[in-house]
Amino acid sequence: MTPECAALLPGVCAALADPRQPGLDDTCLEKLLDWFRSLTWFDPTVELVQDNPCLTEFITSVLALPDPSPSILSFTLQLAGILASSESRFQHLQQEKLLGRLFGQEGPRGGAAWEDAAVRSAWLKGVHSMVHHQPALHFLCSTGGMDVIFTLQGDPSLFVASAASQLLVHMLTFSLESEISKAVSTKDCDWPACAQMIVKHIQESLQSGSACHIEQSLKLLSSLFGSCFGSCYAAWTEVLWLDIAKQIESFLLEETVQAQPVLASLLLNVARSPVFCGTEGSFWPLLTSALEHLTPVQAGPLAVGLLKLCKCPQDVRIQALTVLLQPLDCILRAASQPLECAGLLDESVSDPVTVQSLLSSKTSCAGLLCQTLAHLEKLLSLKHLRVDLPCVPLLRSLLTILQICNGFLSPTSPLGSTISRNLINCFRVQKSALDVLAALSDKKDCDTLLGSIFDVLLAYLQSPNTNPTVLKKTFQATSKWLVHLQELSSSNNQWQQTEKILEDVFVVLQKRLCSPCWEVRDSSLEFLTAMVKCLKDQKEFRQCLLSSEVLRLTENLLEDPESYVRASAVTAVGHLALVTCFAPESPAIGNEYNKQSIVAKLQEILSTDSEGFPRRAVISIFTKWLREGCTGQLEDTEQFVSKVIQTVEHDLDWEVRLGGLELVEVFCSQTICQLAQCPYAPVSSAATSSTPQKELLQVFCRARVFGFLFGSLCDCDKPVGQRACDVLVGLRGHFYPMSTLENPQEIEDSPAGRGIAWLQRTLRQGSLAQNFTMDGGLGVDFQDPESMMLALGAIDLLELHDELNKSSDHVEESPQSLLQDILAAVGTIEDNEVDCY
Repeated sequence: MTPECAALLPGVCAALADPRQPGLDDTCLEKLLDWFRSLTWFDPTVELVQDNPCLTEFITSVLALPDPSPSILSFTLQLAGILASSESRFQHLQQEKLLGRLFGQEGPRGGAAWEDAAVRSAWLKGVHSMVHHQPALHFLCSTGGMDVIFTLQGDPSLFVASAASQLLVHMLTFSLESEISKAVSTKDCDWPACAQMIVKHIQESLQSGSACHIEQSLKLLSSLFGSCFGSCYAAWTEVLWLDIAKQIESFLLEETVQAQPVLASLLLNVARSPVFCGTEGSFWPLLTSALEHLTPVQAGPLAVGLLKLCKCPQDVRIQALTVLLQPLDCILRAASQPLECAGLLDESVSDPVTVQSLLSSKTSCAGLLCQTLAHLEKLLSLKHLRVDLPCVPLLRSLLTILQICNGFLSPTSPLGSTISRNLINCFRVQKSALDVLAALSDKKDCDTLLGSIFDVLLAYLQSPNTNPTVLKKTFQATSKWLVHLQELSSSNNQWQQTEKILEDVFVVLQKRLCSPCWEVRDSSLEFLTAMVKCLKDQKEFRQCLLSSEVLRLTENLLEDPESYVRASAVTAVGHLALVTCFAPESPAIGNEYNKQSIVAKLQEILSTDSEGFPRRAVISIFTKWLREGCTGQLEDTEQFVSKVIQTVEHDLDWEVRLGGLELVEVFCSQTICQLAQCPYAPVSSAATSSTPQKELLQVFCRARVFGFLFGSLCDCDKPVGQRACDVLVGLRGHFYPMSTLENPQEIEDSPAGRGIAWLQRTLRQGSLAQNFTMDGGLGVDFQDPESMMLALGAIDLLELHDELNKSSDHVEESPQSLLQDILAAVGTIEDNEVDCY
């Protein structure tokens, strides 16, 4: 603790303990506790309390109050716990007889203050902070604290109940730390006193017959096995599991027990423990039983968790996959006509009637399907899935679901008809099914169903009843399958099928680009951009694109009344230009879509659009064009960059200005690569080493790069200043590779030097520099190469870099400032003494 903080602390403690003072907001008290946590973490000695007696005086004063406010009592409990986290300070507070009055039987846990959930929560937090040494553990066990924690497990406040459970996990784990070296097998395990109390409580609760107590203990066990306990304390993990395994098995078989979801979570956390790596023993058969007896909704999360485990036995893995696929199998069978394709599964894990009843119910059908589909999408995203998915039947089931949802398929079986009524126009299921359909596009054995897949996708794209959000998902799935189709066509010459599908897609796209719904127009443009990115090199795609009305319609949307659509149109036009304007083999497609026209339109949007989204999109596209070398020869690029800089440097949107800096960075990098001499190239006798540098500086000055960069250093939005500084530091590294920087003292007498000195002083003011001008009116000519070379060498850019990267609260949120603010809030110091923030 600094002397300044030590001097302020007594006043703060006195103010906090004074009931006449107005209460501080909880944020200040939390910050104060954070400060004490950091102090005690780095300094475990008793001197922290002995040298600051105001701390114990504060606790004593609060305990003496007849009716302390809940916030101050909560603060006191947490502070005492933090201070007592080291054994030496714990003993000191015990000698002062303070801990028993806070955490013992004579503490607040028996009074009226205990009715406040904040006080109960603070008591638990204080105990949690304190229990980091054996004396604290013994104190808690001997003063009835364990029973309080057990009771708080069932607290009506979820925050309190959760804190109690976390505390018990911590205490059990901590109590075993000193025993960890002693136990080498389950025979050597002898629970320490505190751990024994917790384990006994768990066992009694599981056998109590009380649904509430059973659920509390199952949640505690799930947290325990899910923590480091399950991986670091192998012998005790096994002992604990053997003690409760029979009881857990009985819960799975009892239909009256309501804690099945918690059971599934518990079993999955146990399965993740390295104790059960082997396939022998009774644990994996218990999981098989769980998959069989839990309802499909409860078994789903357990099944997907098991499929992600490396060590899960193959038979359990197959059973878990069967549980996941059962609802889709049921739908496929219910919708299939006699003698059509078989279902997904050869046999079920649990009774099919259970799944059928859930799918027959309006309230549970969509929920079960959405959960199942979400799990499958998660599995399909894994790089290595250790079980084979039946992709073709799975695809058939997805297509069946999508057809039922949109009314394209009406099953004739009684179950199929019921499911159809439940799913018609169900957007949730449609979105989930389309996500899985998109994920399956990476699988190579689905080619036989390509025709059916595009039939369904095109039907969704064409239908006027398709919800805008579902349409967006359909576009995303379609772009994925189009990529797959192109890869397939390249390998087996199925160009005719590809061309027909692309033609159909472009017909639909033209219609959707004219939709009265702005979300649909926006999704259509995003889809078009995605297609161009993936398929622009394919001849069939370019032919379909150029023979359609899509180019004209997309350009029209640059003037859309909705700013999101204008932004998406800018992005689409920018990517289309790579096919129509900038590609080497670009066809002549009329004057209305030539390069100059597109550039001019986008520059107009950048300078005049009233919304930020389209302007950000333009600067992003310009940067992409520059990266891909689409802006012509160096002279053309100079003019292009100069015009963009002059537009964006005055833009009110900081993200547009930041985009301008990215464009400048790309321009500088490319120009250096073009003009700077390769170190391995032969040098002619006429060439001098300074020629490339001079030419580079001239290019950057003509493009107005330096004025933009130095001006951005004073930008009121810090990310802009930081990016500008990064670019300037990089440029200085090129022009001064050996750190042979200019001496500011030597150059200040020259006219240019005086301007550079002014620039240095101005930059130090940062965003407060109101008088920064780009035109060199104060003696700095940003278009003069020599002056800019001087500026790069003389200005301390690294110092500016450090200043810009400092957190804005590096001074304001110091402990001293916090203490001053607290004193100011209670009115004990003058305003001019405080550093408020």
